[in-house]
Amino acid sequence: MKLDILAFGAHPDDIELSCAGTLAKEIDSGKSAGIIDLTQGELGTRGNKEIRRKEAKAAADILKISIRENLKFRDGFFTNDEAHQLEIIKKLRQYQPDIVLCNAIEDRHIDHRKGSSLVSDACFLSGLRKIETQFNGEEQKAWRPKVVYHYIQWKDITPDVVIDISGFMKTKLAAVKAYRSQFYDPDSNEPVTPIASANFLDSITYRAQNLGRLIGVDHAEGFTAERHIAASSLFDLI
Repeated sequence: MKLDILAFGAHPDDIELSCAGTLAKEIDSGKSAGIIDLTQGELGTRGNKEIRRKEAKAAADILKISIRENLKFRDGFFTNDEAHQLEIIKKLRQYQPDIVLCNAIEDRHIDHRKGSSLVSDACFLSGLRKIETQFNGEEQKAWRPKVVYHYIQWKDITPDVVIDISGFMKTKLAAVKAYRSQFYDPDSNEPVTPIASANFLDSITYRAQNLGRLIGVDHAEGFTAERHIAASSLFDLI
């Protein structure tokens, strides 16, 4: 199965919080998209990996994602090394995405910046023919995505590109709220974490509104790019 977009997240819910509106919009327009979670989020204060697996499935159904997989890297302790890079390369060659979305280049959680560099490096290496990988017993062909974009997470990083997600904010919030164990719930007896406050849940909307304000739309999501944004005409950027 070839995918138009493949989004990677260090933890289940990273993608929903950061770029679910963009995925929902592209899927609605006919593009195919998949999600690959690097870890099961097993070190999270609230919930557990079994609960989060069910929540991730529910969120994927809301977004109408084509595939969602989990590489089961160690939460908190995965590294950007050959073994981890090869696992991602196999997925890149299997799904052959034109666009890859991945974690923020710098963030509060150490897994986010590690996931960012790991996926970015694997995207480059995946295009090298002399790196050999197999899928279902067959040799895979080299594949390098056309572009890699990094979504924005806890820190307010200045975006290089801002995507209008007006009309898809309800879908984004529904996907986020599928993770009932992780976010604000006044009836929960679990510890309150930085992402489990009412303020954090509200911030998902007001960040999207603020990015939308900056480009003259209702809601938007921002990304940083690894290379210059190219266009054939100034009018493509209107």
